[in-house]
Amino acid sequence: MTDAATLVNDAALALIPTPNHDDLPRRLSTFATFGEALDYAARGKRGMNFHDPRGTLRLVYPFSQLREDALAMGRRLVAYGIQKGDRVALIAETGPEFAALFCGCIYAGAWPVPLPLPTSFGGKDAYVDQLAVQLGSSDPRILFYPREIAELSHPAADRQGCEGMSWEAFAALPASDAALPAASGDDICYLQYSSGSTRFPHGVAVTHTSLLNNLAGHGEGMKLIETDRCVSWLPWYHDMGLVGCFLSPIANQCSADYIKTEDFARRPLAWLDLISRNPGTTLSYSPTFGYDICARRISSQSNVAERFDLSRWRVAGNGADMIRPDVMQGFVNAFAEAGFKASAFLPSYGLAEATLAVTIMPPGEGIRVELVEEERLSGTGRDLSRPARYRAIVNCGRAVKDMALEIRGASGEVLGDHKIGKVWCKGPSVMQGYFRDPEATADCMVGGWLDTGDMGYMVDGYLFIVGRAKDMIIINGKNHWPQDIEWAVEQLPGFNHGDIAAFSVETDAGEESVAVLVHCRVSDPEERQRLHDTIRDKVRSILGHPAIVELVPPRTLPRTSSGKLSRAKAKKQYLSGEIEPFKLAA
Repeated sequence: MTDAATLVNDAALALIPTPNHDDLPRRLSTFATFGEALDYAARGKRGMNFHDPRGTLRLVYPFSQLREDALAMGRRLVAYGIQKGDRVALIAETGPEFAALFCGCIYAGAWPVPLPLPTSFGGKDAYVDQLAVQLGSSDPRILFYPREIAELSHPAADRQGCEGMSWEAFAALPASDAALPAASGDDICYLQYSSGSTRFPHGVAVTHTSLLNNLAGHGEGMKLIETDRCVSWLPWYHDMGLVGCFLSPIANQCSADYIKTEDFARRPLAWLDLISRNPGTTLSYSPTFGYDICARRISSQSNVAERFDLSRWRVAGNGADMIRPDVMQGFVNAFAEAGFKASAFLPSYGLAEATLAVTIMPPGEGIRVELVEEERLSGTGRDLSRPARYRAIVNCGRAVKDMALEIRGASGEVLGDHKIGKVWCKGPSVMQGYFRDPEATADCMVGGWLDTGDMGYMVDGYLFIVGRAKDMIIINGKNHWPQDIEWAVEQLPGFNHGDIAAFSVETDAGEESVAVLVHCRVSDPEERQRLHDTIRDKVRSILGHPAIVELVPPRTLPRTSSGKLSRAKAKKQYLSGEIEPFKLAA
């Protein structure tokens, strides 16, 4: 691989980023294989640009250089004995090493398997466990990792009998002169694990055809224009970061600027600084919590208009978790002075089993919501003894290119507009199945249709997502959505996005109840008791009956590798005693 030192001179400010405009005619993912897509992108001048924690440009990496390095890596893999169809696990650090190895695997006919980096939550043992389980599921020939995390990666590889090697060491090995294998659209391109895959991981086998079809839908859905430019901090082990912000810029020939996810976590506003400083930046995506963090960080500052220029931000994508209109409005309020327009928001819906995108809001329409009575969301009739409560449900847009959508009832019947049911989708980018898991595949795939596991409804071709079916809490025959409880508690002073987890538990009496775990930053015992009582009363007003409320230490609630709250892990850890609530006065 080309040494970064040859690409970055000592005067970093003298670096010239790859351009927005290119004489190479843009093709929106109209290729048979991803290798062909990279071959084409490499004929132009666009490419990747990597930035340090403060957003300073440190490495310019044109697609032409990526292709050269990827071909070298592909030949090195062949020389090492990697054959077509072998899995190659890669710790997905945002940088040229991962990019070249990932694409090199594709050129060599192997299946790259991107796996997460360590996070600031969960601990070293939990990370090694997660890697080991995913390696056991994907059964790779080798695991490649950055040298600095060898002490975490190597034990996971050893546990599964898989070889481990730093990509620095691999780059020093000789390459083969043999011809690289030919690829077809039906070949598997890569294996994708969802961010929450820990105990029972499901690897989604994505073909070249599925990937390129979805990327075409991505480009057409966002209405890419010649001068668009992307900025991203999203992790490359998550489908939105990998597919939407790494593979899509290649297949749709769009220059992109990157900061690492851990750098965003430490300095969230560096993301907006990067958008402001890069002329022509028009595209950037984030889950809801990313917008929330930035709005909270800027709330105490008065130099918004002086520091940021967000006027060119044409597509502010939002996805990967439930979209909260109150958070989006908070971001608009915080950054309107910097030129941000609410119409830039582009809600979307997708999942790894559909490669990525299922629906995308047409650009310019922004956040559109419907107010839905919570009694209707619960599936029960109106309780006239209680005042009506409403939740704002966000419009997630229209189906992407070649994707069909249906809302189905409990018996599998197709429902009409405004009827809540399971969301099903079908199209060329929907997976053929989970890797080596026919039982799990049969549970969600019927006649080419995918049961997404999400609940929602349609209106005039637009999709509205209500919540995850598996997260629904059923008490005394009535349905409750955990996010309704969590968001209501978040409205109390002192709480942040992700501070609350709600789920069902069985009491000692054998009855179902709701448990609500809440991060508590109060140390005074009397203040804790008052906070507990306030939360208890708030939750009771939502449910109409008592719930178990537990105050837990900050940073206790588990998250997925992409940073989302994991209710399933929180429930498991609470019931096993791993999460220890604060004791309150009797």
